[in-house]
Order: sequence, then structure tokens, then C-alpha cells
Amino acid sequence: MFLWQYLAPFLLITIQICRAQTCEDFTDLDLSHAFIGTSLRIKLLLYTRENATCGILLSHTNPTAHPQFKLSRPTTFVIHGYRPTGSPPNWIHNITDMLLSRDDMNVIVVDWNHGAANVNYMKAVENTHKAADNLTALMKKLQEHGVSLSSVHLIGVSLGAHISGFIGASLNSTIGRITALDPAGPLFTGKPPEDRLDPTDAQFVDVLHTDIDALGFREPLGHIDFYANGGTDQPGCPKTIFSGGSYFKCDHQRSVFLYLDSEEQKCASRAYPCTSYSDYMDGQCLNCDRFGTAGCPVFGYDITKWKDVLLNLGQTKTYFSTNKKSPFCMTNYVVDIVTWNQEIRWGYITIKLHSGSKEAVATIDHKVSKFKKFTQTKLLAQFDKDVPSVKKISLKFTTGNVLKPKYKLRVLRMRLTPIERKERPLCRYDILLPENEEVTFRPIPCEEYNF
Repeated sequence: MFLWQYLAPFLLITIQICRAQTCEDFTDLDLSHAFIGTSLRIKLLLYTRENATCGILLSHTNPTAHPQFKLSRPTTFVIHGYRPTGSPPNWIHNITDMLLSRDDMNVIVVDWNHGAANVNYMKAVENTHKAADNLTALMKKLQEHGVSLSSVHLIGVSLGAHISGFIGASLNSTIGRITALDPAGPLFTGKPPEDRLDPTDAQFVDVLHTDIDALGFREPLGHIDFYANGGTDQPGCPKTIFSGGSYFKCDHQRSVFLYLDSEEQKCASRAYPCTSYSDYMDGQCLNCDRFGTAGCPVFGYDITKWKDVLLNLGQTKTYFSTNKKSPFCMTNYVVDIVTWNQEIRWGYITIKLHSGSKEAVATIDHKVSKFKKFTQTKLLAQFDKDVPSVKKISLKFTTGNVLKPKYKLRVLRMRLTPIERKERPLCRYDILLPENEEVTFRPIPCEEYNF
């Protein structure tokens, strides 16, 4: 009995610690659940720097009661989308890790897999409104306990983007920020603002579009809308249905991986305001004066640096291009070519930058370019990586005509100007480019350029 008096408190403390350290996993369902259909059930999984790999189940009625939830920290909610097979999103742990690496915050993963897992997409869409009502009540509880809604950030993927919008609208736009990653298009396109995400749903709304011709939403929905690769046909994604499920989801899901890349700060994708992706690819939209000294906005987590300017500008559509895989960002240059062929030449240009063992490639083939004597042809060159201190440049001219005679492009002057950093352009004069042959040379700083 004497021993028990000492052991009992120790055992109770041990049990409490074990309970506190119990990790809650994201709901893992399978295709059978989706066929049967699931009713809405929401779990709130808290991650902080103290429990970065261990989800803590929060109470809907008293979410701040858990000691790991700190009122002094900002809070970010991650809300997934439609789950037709019932499996957990494969990016959940990546996004919590990246968010926590950026800031000391409360990250709450909203697990509504029960409700999102359904082969009947219409039922999942119906559940977005129910999920939003549930989470709106939660936000009000947080507010009652001292959480400022202006410090709340909602990251919504696909259907989760519209859930975020419904929450924000119900709270009279007091939510600080909504980030929408390829908001769902089916059953939302053409709907009025109250039935979808729109810029008035939060103090700041930033949106990424990657699949506007299928699963995503085509029109702008935020204060700033980013269209990666024009919003369609993401590089590296399957082009035919024979690739299986990835053919349907790759473009749509790319939005998450682009966002993860931005959070990891592997590289920056600067986006340019433009009326169309075609004009952007033609190099017609590279003026960033309207954004002041910060320049054109960089896609991703840190877009709030441009918040004040964007709120004054109104809705802004921007475009950027990416690589096939991570790191997705590209390095942009303007290339000006003046030729002296007697006749007009039509064709494509491939440029390589060399510095030691590093090499970057830009193939300008989105449309055929026109080269006219003594006329400057301006092209946007997007390189797959950044190569500082360029030592050599290679050029190749092609026409794509297999049966016609081979032509030569006589270049009077080639000038390569970096867009993202202030450096003297590189030039080369009097170059002969036989068709389909790569010509390599050492560039020189352009004499006619003034900072």
C-alpha cells in the first residue's frame, strides 16, 4: 500500500503523457468507401514545430484547450479537395513541413475525407457548404478565445478553395488570407460570387491556376491570379489517356507541388501581368513598373509582400512558365536578334548558356519567329536553370522543314538581357547560323547599354 501511494501519481502522469503524444493520422479510406458514399465528418489535425510529424486531434468546441495550440502564433488551415478514391493526399506532410519551416505557427489540417470521398462528385460539392458551416463555427470559437481572424490563413486545394471562400464570406471578409490552389471548376464555373470563391472572401486572396481546361476554374478569382504555363497542360504531365489516372489529375495536382516549391524557396517564379499567355510568351508583358521597386510579383508563400500594391491595382492576372519537375522555376531573358538576310526567314531558336560545368537551355518554339533584314526580333528566352557568370553561348536555328533546302540565318547582332536581375546584357555580332547546326561563341558586354 505504501509503494502504491508513490507509484499511483507516477502512473497517472505517464498515462497522460502517452495520451498527449498519441498521433492522429489523416483518414485513409479506399475505393469501396467512395462507391458506397461517405457522409461528412471533419477531423482537425494540429501540427506545430513541437509536434511537426505528429498530428494532434483538436476539439471542435474548444480547439484552443490543447497546450500545443498557442494563441500568440498565426494559424494556417490546409483544406484538401475531392478524394474520389478515398486515399489521403500524398502532399499533406510535405505542406505542413514547409509551412512550419517558414514560420512558427499553428498548422491545422482539415481532414474531411469522410465527405470528399465519393464517386459522385455532386455529393462532394454539396458537402463543401456543410464543411464550410462547420469550420465557420470553429473560427468563431477561435475568435471567442482571442484568436484574431486577420492572422488566419486558409490554404484550399480544388474544392477546398471554395470551402475557404464560403468560410470567409460567412465571416464578413475578416479572414486574413486565402490561398487557392487550382480552385475546382466543374459545378462552380458560371456561378455567382456567393456560390464560389471570390476576392471579397478575405482581406487578401491569391490564386494559382494549373488546369483551367478540365478540373480547374478558368476565370480570375482573387486579388492576384497566377496562371502557370497559361493554366493548362503542365510540362511533364501525361498527354494521353493511356497514362492512367495521372492523365486526369497531374495538371490539377501540379498546383500543390508548385506551391511547395515556392515554400521551400528552392527558386523564385516571377510572374508578369498580361492579357494573355500568348502575349506573355511573345515577350510583350515584361514591364513591372506598376509594382514599384519590388518589381513583378513572385508566385508563392511570400506574395503578401505585394499585398498593398495589388489591393490598389484591383484584380491582376499574371503568367509564368515552369520546368517539368522540381525545381520548377525558370530564368528569363530577353533575346534581341537583328539579321541581314536578303529574304525573310522563319524559324525557331535554341539558346544554351554555359558556365564551367553548368548549362542552361531555352528553346523558343511556342510559335515560328519572323526574321527580317535590319529589323529587331524580340523573343522571350526561358532557361531551365540559372547560370550566373555566363562564359559561352550556343545558338541553333531550325525551320522544322524536313523536305526543303537548308537555310542559313545571318545574325548582325544578338543581345541577351536578363529580366530578373540588373546585369549588363551580353552581345555578339556577325554570326552565321547554318540550319540545325549549333554555333558556340564567347559573348561580350553590350556597349550600347546604360544602367
